[in-house]
Amino acid sequence: MTPQLQQAIKLLQLSNLELAEYIDREIEQNPLLDRGDGAREEPAEPTKSNDEAPQTSENWEQGNEQFADWGKSGGSFNDDAYSLENVLTKETTLREHLIEQLNVEVEDETARLIGLFLIDHLDEAGYLKEDSETVATLLGCEVWQVEEVRLLLLRFDPIGIGARNLADCLAAQLREKDRLDPAMQKLLQNLELLGARDYKQLMKICEVDAEDLKDMVGEIQALNPRPSTGFGTGPSVTVLPDVLMRPNPAGGFIVELNPATLPRVLVNESYYSKVISEAKVKLDKEYLADRFNQANWLVKALHQRAQTILKVATEIVRRQHDFFTKGIHHLKPLILKDIAEAIEMHESTVSRVTANKFIATPRGLFELKYFFTTAVGGEGGEGAHSAEAVRHRIKELIAAEDPKAILSDDTLVDILQKDGINIARRTVAKYREAMNIPSSVQRRREKAGIV
Repeated sequence: MTPQLQQAIKLLQLSNLELAEYIDREIEQNPLLDRGDGAREEPAEPTKSNDEAPQTSENWEQGNEQFADWGKSGGSFNDDAYSLENVLTKETTLREHLIEQLNVEVEDETARLIGLFLIDHLDEAGYLKEDSETVATLLGCEVWQVEEVRLLLLRFDPIGIGARNLADCLAAQLREKDRLDPAMQKLLQNLELLGARDYKQLMKICEVDAEDLKDMVGEIQALNPRPSTGFGTGPSVTVLPDVLMRPNPAGGFIVELNPATLPRVLVNESYYSKVISEAKVKLDKEYLADRFNQANWLVKALHQRAQTILKVATEIVRRQHDFFTKGIHHLKPLILKDIAEAIEMHESTVSRVTANKFIATPRGLFELKYFFTTAVGGEGGEGAHSAEAVRHRIKELIAAEDPKAILSDDTLVDILQKDGINIARRTVAKYREAMNIPSSVQRRREKAGIV
């Protein structure tokens, strides 16, 4: 891939916050780039379409003409080379970690979709502030369905995620340790007394002596009051939607790019004309010409990125019309290939567009990937895998391992992914430990006869 194509791929997969940081760096490094005021016509149009009569395809054809030269130089989102992965080293986020577990643990489609919604509405500490009644109303499902999924999230790693409050979070962790006895429950119900160090009153309420209370307090202090700790930027970050959606009085929905997240970057052509005419040294002229070309390319690439997002979002809204009008039970099966074929783009393009891009709808804020209900837990169109099936596969692989080539958790992840099972190393370790299977280091020592 050419450097510009690699850069284009990177631009497409960045979230709007990451894109803003990227543009800040580019403006600092390129004297010919300026922040726009939104008045520049080319990047700003078009920003809307209707899901009943999409205007995007016509606008898109016009956009392709503007990028003819760039396409000839190897820069195109539809280029065959674009299917190659541009691997970026990123810290696993809490959101990614939870979704991996959700895909493995939950087979029911409705429950998985509720889980995705709850994960996207966790706060900075990993708590869920929206009550189940509100969520059920937004998604068009039953309250008991929401609460059932939330209780499942509480048992995910890290334990206590999705708790309503501190007591709920600590209770989940104690329950996992089989330490949530009646005395401990009473202590959790009176955390304000613990904060005030009113130990005398707590001993009376919990019906324990000073020694027992000391042990109980020690157990609580060893717990994690913020389950989100230890992960990269997760769902707690304030999300600004890339796309806005609202009902159209004439029928259907209006889909438009969010002007608040559209990058406004202009090429300072007058400054370029001035400095290039004054440049006397060949190297200076070459540098200015290079900066000018790079600035023009960036502005055009940002425009195409915006139009690509709009085109994908518009088609998703059109396909999932019944979900927005009737609720979660009417979300249609959808895979990346469906959208890619409809808008004549590469499947990998759609994949990048839907990652870390959000749409604000009458039913709430959703990542574009939310609407792809098929093959959530598998590779290449395969369905999700049950937790029991994954555990069985891990146990089977370890039982058959060569004593001279013990399988590490990372190796197990690689093998499972080749089987079409997307799973994180943390989850493999969790399942292995739940089956009382020692670590690879311990197994290596045992099979070597080392005590």
